[in-house]
Amino acid sequence: MKKIVYAAALAALFVGCSQKAPVEAPKSIDQQATVNVDVKEDVDSKIQRINSSLARIYFDFDKYDIRSDMYSAVSSNANILKDDAKEFNVLVEGNCDEWGSEEYNQALGLKRAKAVKDALESQGVYGSRIVLKSNGENNPVCTDKTKACDAQNRRAELKVQF
Repeated sequence: MKKIVYAAALAALFVGCSQKAPVEAPKSIDQQATVNVDVKEDVDSKIQRINSSLARIYFDFDKYDIRSDMYSAVSSNANILKDDAKEFNVLVEGNCDEWGSEEYNQALGLKRAKAVKDALESQGVYGSRIVLKSNGENNPVCTDKTKACDAQNRRAELKVQF
């Protein structure tokens, strides 16, 4: 009886193995696959791009209140800082012309930076992100001895930083 069971099992094994499943040939690819890669802008490039888009805020002689013609620049800067630069801190640098003592201009530069910080905060930029610095008269963009040149040096500049 065992011989019959073994023979039947062996016959079933051969019968089952004798048939092979048909193998299909691989289908040809007519079109090359496209890969969609989201390339992120690197941090340094983003900081450079944002810094180049931030407007300078200019001040009148011996003043630190923001001029009415500078409100739109402050508003534009605030929008950039709230949207595109929300992950960065902001350095606000106050600058002066060469008139006045160095100590006076250091204090005036700080007041200008503070005025810009206050204006940015009033437009929704978190004050904890803003760092103030005064360059006094030590960072001129123009060195000619003219009123127009002096006016360019009475400014606040904003720079995002990581």
